[in-house]
Amino acid sequence: MDVILRQDIERVGQAWQVVKVKPGFARNYLLPRGLAMPATDQNLRRLEAERAAQAARTAKELAEALALQQRLAAQSVTIQRPAGDEGRLFGSVTNEDIAQALQGLGMTIDKRKILLAEPIKELGVSHVPVKLTAELKVDVKIWVVKQ
Repeated sequence: MDVILRQDIERVGQAWQVVKVKPGFARNYLLPRGLAMPATDQNLRRLEAERAAQAARTAKELAEALALQQRLAAQSVTIQRPAGDEGRLFGSVTNEDIAQALQGLGMTIDKRKILLAEPIKELGVSHVPVKLTAELKVDVKIWVVKQ
């Protein structure tokens, strides 16, 4: 029996793929749980329409991410923090602080997309990677200066 998978299923196939499975597996497991739908003409047309819509969404998101990458690469962010005489901060600069500073520059970045290994605890320049998409990253220059 041919079915269209709605999500990735290990050892069967990936989402939106047409696969051939045994009728009992489809009837008793895949279809009742909503993991697949029968590969009828109507569902195949729907599949093609969804693939086209997904491709358009992906292209739009990639174009937006590339534009944001160029803006982020050209920017440097300055964050002021109180510090001691030796350049150690009385606290730290976290990814949330960086996200707020970027928002002040007009760029909304989710703090979970800022890949800061450890909080910044010293004055100076740091290059922090920001994940825009699964395969697109950009380094942002962060200046931490004494308040």
